[in-house]
Amino acid sequence: MISRLFIWYNKIPYFNLISVANNKSAKKRIQVAERNRLVNKSYKSTVRTLTKKTLANCEKYKQEPNSDNKELVQVSVNEAFSLIDKAVKKNVLHKNNGANKKSKINKVVKDFLTSK
Repeated sequence: MISRLFIWYNKIPYFNLISVANNKSAKKRIQVAERNRLVNKSYKSTVRTLTKKTLANCEKYKQEPNSDNKELVQVSVNEAFSLIDKAVKKNVLHKNNGANKKSKINKVVKDFLTSK
């Protein structure tokens, strides 16, 4: 059984793990798993944020179709695709999941950019 104890350490949330592990390697694996969980959570959150920003930029382009907004959409798509590829490379996301996310973003962007 593992429980988390939430502590503020230098204004950064720090989780002190209380575990029933008896040997040193098991305790270390618990710490590594917790660290990886937080990193994975950060990646997934950022992917969701960039996806929402891309969709918001598409809406902005739909309201005002000009070259600046089109460039903004293309830059946000590139950032989102780059982060999704990195998450797949680091095994945070499965490759099919990453491909599906990219496909959904691309479909929406293509609809917005081609329709006027």
